[in-house]
Amino acid sequence: MVSNETVAVPVPRGNYIPATRTGNTIRTAGMTPRRSGELVVVGRVGDRVDLDRAREAAALAVTNALAAASTMLEPHEYLRCAEMTVYIACAADFTRLSAVADGASDVLAAHPDRPGLPARSAVGVYALPDAAPVEVALIAEAVTR
Repeated sequence: MVSNETVAVPVPRGNYIPATRTGNTIRTAGMTPRRSGELVVVGRVGDRVDLDRAREAAALAVTNALAAASTMLEPHEYLRCAEMTVYIACAADFTRLSAVADGASDVLAAHPDRPGLPARSAVGVYALPDAAPVEVALIAEAVTR
């Protein structure tokens, strides 16, 4: 699922901010697959969540991260994503972590105003906040047009 929907910046679910900027470097908090504040997918991948649904969740999570990162830009700048970390809450025998993370990469690749793909890590974990199946964090650069 690659979406062109406009997404509001997710409201923090704890004591943190969605994104920070130091110089031209922008970092996001980990973003889960929330829409209008509601987690739309819950459970572990390979258990309650299948691969296709996990990829959709990763796509929504990175869309939320992009929305947060974009708030740090000046009008004459665009984002160049440098690094993406995709955390996947998964069953012990689930090993297709890269396939899940591809759901997030597909969103980045689909935007012509964001050149290239970032370096990426896909990390399997036992649990994520509120039983989210994925969480995505970005490191990006603010580039002048």
